[in-house]
Amino acid sequence: MSRIDELIAECCPEGVPYLRVGDVFETVATRRGIKRSDYSLGATIPIVDQGQSLVAGYTDNESLKVVGGPYVVFGDHTRAVKWVDFVFAVGADGTKVLRPAPDVSPKYAFYATANLAITDRGYNRHWTVVRDLRIPVPPLEVQREIVRILDQFTQLEAELEAELEAELEARTRQYDHYRTVLLQSADERDTRDVALGDIIRLDFGARITKSKDSGTIYPVYGGGGESFRTDSHNREDEWVISRFAMSANCVRRVEGKFWLLDSGFTFTVTGPEVDKDFVGQLLLSMQPIIFATSTQSAQKNIDVEGFKRLRVSIPALAEQREVVARLDKFDALVNDLSVGLPAELAARRKQYEYYRDKLLTFKELPA
Repeated sequence: MSRIDELIAECCPEGVPYLRVGDVFETVATRRGIKRSDYSLGATIPIVDQGQSLVAGYTDNESLKVVGGPYVVFGDHTRAVKWVDFVFAVGADGTKVLRPAPDVSPKYAFYATANLAITDRGYNRHWTVVRDLRIPVPPLEVQREIVRILDQFTQLEAELEAELEAELEARTRQYDHYRTVLLQSADERDTRDVALGDIIRLDFGARITKSKDSGTIYPVYGGGGESFRTDSHNREDEWVISRFAMSANCVRRVEGKFWLLDSGFTFTVTGPEVDKDFVGQLLLSMQPIIFATSTQSAQKNIDVEGFKRLRVSIPALAEQREVVARLDKFDALVNDLSVGLPAELAARRKQYEYYRDKLLTFKELPA
């Protein structure tokens, strides 16, 4: 028999009371949320927001600070997002700060309310709905053991996520190094030095808007990630280069059918002696140089003519295809890892949620 089973058998063998959330917590009166003018560099009072990034900044405004916790912080009045045991300021008007009753562990109250299945249409939930939901409130000894177990699960999950992210980052760096080595080795053989504009033609995307053209089938890309979905496509399996609002990651490969906005462009090779994917890999390795061709303004836009003047070394067609084949194999390995690692993390989270749900499920005492 586990420690938690022993405690339940000893402290609450007949079941536990289920109490309304509104009866478990006392609402702490707080002033307005933080305004932009309240943020201060070098300040000492952390700002707790209602999103996932809880400490959003710092302030020195003493009138806004909350003391006397621990507290459970609810976002948008409906979802427990954090328990807080330090002095802080409230970061948004929608944040609700609650103090658990004396016979309820703050950490247990957080875990129990974060576990609530709030099904009020999934949207527009309100405290008037949440406060009437009920959670089990076992004796404090049982609460503390549940907290100890769930803290361990949370720590293990965080460690696993960090390990998986580090592994993916290491493989990605390895791939970038491997691509650079292959492209440099190709440069050392018989090559011809050409301007990009001599071997490719730029194909600009077309503007559509989410308000008029949104759909469900094809992703819409500009110079960055997916913006929305539409029901038409104008590209398939292409290398995309950012045109407007460039970031340092300004070249990407997009698989499948998609719509390309006018904030990006693809390219077509202009002769049979050039392999398109080899050029794509070259551009991927040249991202810092391409980014440097951007106009120097608040929003970095590519200098198209400067981009076309960039010079590259092109080996024989057979050598290009050999490099592409090798990079495709390595790219497949990295993609498998990038898919497999999040799947592993999702499986662990599902396992964690299963055990959390079991720990927070009790026989209910008769009313």
